[in-house]
Amino acid sequence: MNQQQHPLQLNTTNLAEIAATSGAKIPSYDRSQITPGIVHFGVGGFHRAHQAMYLDRLMNGGKALDWGIVGMGVMPSDVRMRDALAGQDHLYTLTTKAPNGELDQRIIGSIIDYVFAPENPQAAVDTLADPAIRVVSLTVTEGGYNIDPASGEFDHNNPRIAADREALKTGNTEGLQTFFGLITAGLIARRAAGTTPFTIMSCDNIQGNGELAEKFFHAFANSISAELGDWMQQKVRFPNSMVDRITPETTDGDRAEVKETGYVDAWPVVSEDFTQWVLEDAFTAGRPAYEEAGVQVVDDVEPYELMKLRLLNASHQGLCYFGHLAGHHMVHDVMADQHFRDFLLAYMEREATPTLRELPGVDLDAYRHQLIARFGNAAVKDTVPRLCAESSDRIPKWLLPVVRENLAKGGEVELSAAIVASWARYAEGIDEQGNPIKIVDRLAERVHTNASHNREDILAFIRDRDIFGDLVDSEQFTTAYAATLESLHERGSEATLDALLARVTV
Repeated sequence: MNQQQHPLQLNTTNLAEIAATSGAKIPSYDRSQITPGIVHFGVGGFHRAHQAMYLDRLMNGGKALDWGIVGMGVMPSDVRMRDALAGQDHLYTLTTKAPNGELDQRIIGSIIDYVFAPENPQAAVDTLADPAIRVVSLTVTEGGYNIDPASGEFDHNNPRIAADREALKTGNTEGLQTFFGLITAGLIARRAAGTTPFTIMSCDNIQGNGELAEKFFHAFANSISAELGDWMQQKVRFPNSMVDRITPETTDGDRAEVKETGYVDAWPVVSEDFTQWVLEDAFTAGRPAYEEAGVQVVDDVEPYELMKLRLLNASHQGLCYFGHLAGHHMVHDVMADQHFRDFLLAYMEREATPTLRELPGVDLDAYRHQLIARFGNAAVKDTVPRLCAESSDRIPKWLLPVVRENLAKGGEVELSAAIVASWARYAEGIDEQGNPIKIVDRLAERVHTNASHNREDILAFIRDRDIFGDLVDSEQFTTAYAATLESLHERGSEATLDALLARVTV
């Protein structure tokens, strides 16, 4: 009772008592001996459940104590994470939940500092210029890479990018606004000092994430000077990676669950018990011994990332719009419905898997069924709206490549087209019960406007060539797309799924 009335505050001083009273596992290493080695942009739930967790594993084994993580924020909203972590010595709780309800609660100690760049951009650049920093990693979401939706290239006209470019042309680091500007400023400072440049390691859900980061950082550097661009191309490495762990947004309920064990954590993390990280071994100035913590360090990441993006991520889109329209809020409730399980397996088997590369030693049938089980993990409490967010970034990167590859080789696209149609119906902004849908997307107004014309022009939504390219010109795709959208209007999601499955499994 006393614990409930006066819970302990999570911090270094209280760690031993927290371990004794809550049962949470705590760092076995002396955090005062950790020195910085990594700067990470995008310190959210996923990074803390994934990359920071792997580093904590190494540290608990007495290794990688010179690879401590310094978080860095550039967005105004990042100050919340800075303050939450600073108030508890940058410690936080990671609770993993297995489908059988088994919990693992541990306190992660691999993050040692956090710099909020807008308050002092020069301090942020100085941190990046520190020779101790050998890796700069990113989880900034698909929308963070400054992609021009019309061309797919780096958007030089973004006002914040343009301001950073002009500032760096004159050597001014005050007021830098973007991670492109800050990271490039750090590299400029290292170049001037003769310091080895750091590796830029993207960990976002983008096919060829390292290659994309490399292309866009080179584009930004070349816009400052061709000489800088050439130097970066020669000296800086950008490894590709594939990352996988379902990590919902932290809720007040998650905070309450930690408090019930006897201590207060301002921003804990909850995730599933499954985790995977496949990483290309391409680093400029060394790296932690990630393979000793369970990371698959390989020469070629592409086969693994295609498997994950086209099976897991695209299937998330396959369940979320249909599920939202049917009135489901929780992912495990969607997966309790046989309609959805059958639909996702059919999509994975018939359309996604034929586009994958050879994966020696990987049992794809087992992987597909494992995904269905992971999606149905009720303990994780993943939400359908989370999966529906930022669709205009996700669908073009995760699903449309499956469509285009199958169209090119005469494969099936009916189920992929149905997923796009479910997004079009969802983007109309009202579900099948008449409830409003809050569309969370950087192009929310645009996609909603496009979808508002669905009933008068069945192809209105996919006429947006900036998002869909020339798919509207494909009779095979548009026929399947139109049939599903019409069915969603007339019969609803579950009857539509039944009809789809009946057609493709005959």
